[in-house]
Amino acid sequence: MPPVVGPARLPVWRSLLPRPSGLCALCRDWGAQPVCEPCLQRFAPLRARCAACALPTAIPLPRCGRCAALASAFTRCIVGADYAPPWRQLIADFKFHRRPEHAAALSRLIERTWRASADDDATPVLLLPVPLAPQRLRERGYNQAWELARRLGRRLRIATDATLLRRGRDTAHQIGMTRSEREHNLRDAFEVDARRQARLQGCHVALVDDVLTTGATAHAAALALRRAGAARVDVWVVARTPLDDE
Repeated sequence: MPPVVGPARLPVWRSLLPRPSGLCALCRDWGAQPVCEPCLQRFAPLRARCAACALPTAIPLPRCGRCAALASAFTRCIVGADYAPPWRQLIADFKFHRRPEHAAALSRLIERTWRASADDDATPVLLLPVPLAPQRLRERGYNQAWELARRLGRRLRIATDATLLRRGRDTAHQIGMTRSEREHNLRDAFEVDARRQARLQGCHVALVDDVLTTGATAHAAALALRRAGAARVDVWVVARTPLDDE
């Protein structure tokens, strides 16, 4: 199995027991997967997207017209679904209401899209979660991006590391901010552990997160990885917010 490097153990208070593994997280029907195939077909149909911003397009595009004028430190974005019901509530429960077990269902969305679009050069050698600032990690009890990444790494047999990329400082909540405001808020917020930069040299890595809105967080984190020596950075996210919600 690939190596897994996790964060220091944190106390996590859980008010509810995990769902039985045989129940679909959406319809509650029994099945072998955390989200059943009928629910995936209904609520997360595979669709053409821009590879840069992950917004829906008529045909798959490496960069849509909107992205042509925007700089991006990552090469490609894989997204599992649109940020809409029922995923919006499931992600909110996962992220804010102490339901880390939802990572099993949500990570499957990413895996499904990646498998459908994978090509010879699409497999990263390392999965990294977008990190939380220490204070926010203590408040939440776990990093939702790490819960996704470690499950994906185990199923896809890709190495994972929860501490190589770090958040050097806390940042203001970004709800309601424009892309330019987010970019300013995130400037120099991410850093790579200097003692382990050698692991990144010339590597193809993927950043894992729950939601992509403007792409400013993904760009800032990918830029830190590229500066530290990564040859290519992709972004894997559960859901993409609609353009009107950016």
